[in-house]
Amino acid sequence: MKRLWRKTFGTLRSGELQPSETYSSEAQPTGTQGSQIAEAALVLPLMFMMLLAIFWFGQAFSMYGTITHAARQGARAAAATVCTSCGAGKTPAQNAYSAVQSALVAARLDPANLSQPATAPALCSCGSTNAACSGGAAQVCDPSQTAICVQTNVQLSYPALGGAGECGTAVSFKYKYPHHFYLPCAEWPCNSLDLGQMSLPAQAQMRMETQ
Repeated sequence: MKRLWRKTFGTLRSGELQPSETYSSEAQPTGTQGSQIAEAALVLPLMFMMLLAIFWFGQAFSMYGTITHAARQGARAAAATVCTSCGAGKTPAQNAYSAVQSALVAARLDPANLSQPATAPALCSCGSTNAACSGGAAQVCDPSQTAICVQTNVQLSYPALGGAGECGTAVSFKYKYPHHFYLPCAEWPCNSLDLGQMSLPAQAQMRMETQ
């Protein structure tokens, strides 16, 4: 017991308790701990930016699905039979834009971000025998719409190539990504890496309905 007391608390000298060993209440970081802190300081910001990029690119992918659905709705509306006994009705191009606009608003996307593609899809008029528009002509976008490209009476398949020879309507447009996401680079701002500079394409074709 006496030996254990001396080992733990030391020996009494002049009425004072003299500890045999001294201990520091503050733990000093070792070299390994310091390197781990430095590595974490470098890696954590990169991991955070990667997670943020994954989130925003996921948003872009979801938005792409939405605008593709809107293009299909527009093509379906343009391909529907126009009522000839309804007086001053809308044209197929107007019906297509109304359907696209409704689909975007329902998904909480701003139709003001719509724009026509830089180049209209290479589609031939109904009655063409091949993709070179033999027997027909290249169809251009309907001039009454400036936000989307509506091509009516286009040849969707060619009998000479084994198709059914169906005619229909095509709708195409671009949608500007509404959110900005910058990545650090040598020259700021990094416009080439900004998702706000990206436009998502959408295109759909629909067989013309007959009554």
